[in-house]
Amino acid sequence: MEAARAEAARLEASRAEAARAEAARVEAARLEAERQDQARLAAARQEAVQQETARQEAARAEAARLEAARLEAERQAVLRREAALQAASRQEAARADAARLESERRDAERREAERQATARQDAAQQELARQEAARAEAARLEAERRELARQEAARVEAARAEAERQEAARQAAARQQAAAQEAARADAARVEAGRLEAARQAAEQQAAAKARSALEDEQRREASRRAMGRQLDEEAAARDATAAAGARLPPTLPYSWSTARRGRLFGRTDPNAELVLYAEAWARKIQLNMTIDMVRDAAKRPHLDPLVTVAIRRDGSVESVSFVVSSGVAELDDAIRRIVQSQVPYQAFSPALAREYDVIEIRRTWYFDVAVRLY
Repeated sequence: MEAARAEAARLEASRAEAARAEAARVEAARLEAERQDQARLAAARQEAVQQETARQEAARAEAARLEAARLEAERQAVLRREAALQAASRQEAARADAARLESERRDAERREAERQATARQDAAQQELARQEAARAEAARLEAERRELARQEAARVEAARAEAERQEAARQAAARQQAAAQEAARADAARVEAGRLEAARQAAEQQAAAKARSALEDEQRREASRRAMGRQLDEEAAARDATAAAGARLPPTLPYSWSTARRGRLFGRTDPNAELVLYAEAWARKIQLNMTIDMVRDAAKRPHLDPLVTVAIRRDGSVESVSFVVSSGVAELDDAIRRIVQSQVPYQAFSPALAREYDVIEIRRTWYFDVAVRLY
C-alpha cells in the first residue's frame, strides 16, 4: 500500500513537471510568434512607405513634365507672336520706304522741271550761288569738326584725371585697409594668446581637481570595500556559528544570504521615490553610453527578451547579475553581463538611500533594436 502511494505521488510529480515544461514551451512559442508578427508588420509598414514614396516621386515627375510642356508651349506661342509682329513691322517699313521713294521721285521730277525751266535764264548765277553755299557748308562742317575734337580731347583728359584720382583713392583705401587688417590680426593674436593661456590654466586646474577627486573617490571606494569585506567576514562567521549550533534558518530568510539591507525594484514604480529615481538614472547610464554594436550579431539570432536582475552596492559597484528569464542565446547573456560591468562604478547611493539600503536590486527587461533599451 505504501509503495502504491509512493508510485502515485511519483507519477503525479512527473505529470506536473511535464505540464510545466509544456507551459514553458507554449509560452516560448507564443513569444516567438508575437516577435515574428511584429517583424512582418514592420516590413509591411516599410513596404507601404516605399510604395507611397515611389508614387509621390512619380507624381512629382509627371507634374514637372507637364509644367515643362506648358512652359515650352507658352514660349513657342511668344516666339510666333514676336515673329508675326516683326513681319508686320517689316511690311510696314517696306510700305513706308516705297511711299517715301515715290514722294522723292515725284519731288525730284518737279524740281527737275523747274530747274530746266529756269536753267537757261540764271545758270551762271545758280552755279555761283551753289559754289558759295558749298564753301560756307564746308567751313561750317570744319568748325563743327574742330569743336567736336576739342570736346573729345577735354572729355578724355577729364576721364584720365578722374581715373588717376580714383586710383589714388583706391591705393589710399588699400593702405588703410591693410593697416586695419594688420591691427586686427595683432589684436586677434593677443586675444588668442590670452585665451590659450586662460585655457591652459583652466585645464591645469581641472586636471588637479580631477586628480584630487579621483584620489578621494578611490579612498572612499577602498574604505567601502574594506567595510564590506569586514561585514562579509562577520556574516560568514555568524553563519558558521549558526551552522555549528544546529540552528535552523527562519522562514523569513531574505532574498540574499547576506544580512545587508536590500531594496528591490522589480517594476517601474515604488512608494520610495528615491529608489525609483536611482533605478532610472542607472538605466539611463546604460542606454546612453552603450551602442547596439556590442550585441548586434548576437541579437540577430532568435532570442527571448531577457529579464535581468542587477544588484548594486551602495558605493556603485555591482554585486551580481542574475537572469530571471534568459535570452536563450549564451552569447547575448554574456554580452549583457559585460555591458553591466563596463559601466562600473555606477552612481553611489544618495544619503537618503544609504540610510535605508546597502544593496539595491533592479529588475528590467532588456530589448535590442537600434539601441539597447531597458523596460
